[in-house]
Amino acid sequence: MPCGSLIPFPELCVSVQEHIERNYHVRVITRDIPVPLLGDLNGAEIHIHTALMAEQRLFLLAHLFGHTVQWNVSRDAFEIGRPRRPPVDEALLPSLMAYEREAAAYGMALLHEIGIREADQWLSDYSACDLAYLEHYYRTGEKRAPLTFWRTGTPLVGPRAIPPFTPQRLVFRSSGVVI
Repeated sequence: MPCGSLIPFPELCVSVQEHIERNYHVRVITRDIPVPLLGDLNGAEIHIHTALMAEQRLFLLAHLFGHTVQWNVSRDAFEIGRPRRPPVDEALLPSLMAYEREAAAYGMALLHEIGIREADQWLSDYSACDLAYLEHYYRTGEKRAPLTFWRTGTPLVGPRAIPPFTPQRLVFRSSGVVI
């Protein structure tokens, strides 16, 4: 289970959101998101569900920002995020997992740009949890509680330099794109 008791999540959420909006011109909107999603993106906006705790919000800000970068710099990344009905062909899993790991690396770079380093292990553990959940889901179609995949002390996600990009509106995930 997440254990970020020493991490000031509410304050970090504010800093991260302000940085995303000011430096990358990507709007962050808090709203009700249709079940089962907790967040959504369209290439120019990141939407976060109103009912999330600050810890979940920080993960989604970093992670969905990572996918926003991907979608704006690579049409291939946008295509890999399209809907997939489980079980997914095993041959596609390496590309899907690489797509998720790259989003995590951009998210880590975002935090580092702001000077946030106290959350490195937490973000790495959260990203590994998300990756394990998605891999299980893609293989089986079973939607278990995501935090049942939580492991502490996973290898640290290495930050990946965020390339320059201009946000372009594509489609929301709830319109048919799965991340």
